[in-house]
Amino acid sequence: MYKKIMVPLDGSQIAECVIPHIEAIAGKSSAKVELVTVIEPLEIPTRGHIAISDDEIKQIDAEGKKEANKYLDRVSDRLTKAGVKTDTVILSGNAADRLTRYAVNNDIDLIIMATHGRSGISRLFWGSVAEKILRATEIPVLLIKTATCEIDA
Repeated sequence: MYKKIMVPLDGSQIAECVIPHIEAIAGKSSAKVELVTVIEPLEIPTRGHIAISDDEIKQIDAEGKKEANKYLDRVSDRLTKAGVKTDTVILSGNAADRLTRYAVNNDIDLIIMATHGRSGISRLFWGSVAEKILRATEIPVLLIKTATCEIDA
């Protein structure tokens, strides 16, 4: 039986394809589900003068955290109505690294996440957060293929 399940979410409908699986796995158990999102730092390539001030960067980061909180609260409310105990966590940094570190440092028993199914040059360029987590930890990872998920167009 799992005690703590981590569910990485990126705000996309694809990531939310895991929700029915979370309800099935955690809904009838005492497992706590930790909904986790990662805000990657704002990087602005510049040459010479900076086009945006530090205060503006802080404001953008604060707005990102505010939106992430709203998003995680919405998903949490949905799961709570289905009988799932949840916590929400917002991390900052590289998604794969921060998620892996969080899982290891917080006694996570299972990671459930969707795979975006990128392939070819897109996967080479963007990488796969799911694959990086799978390779970097010994924690069981349940990957949900999103090909069968109904996504609103």
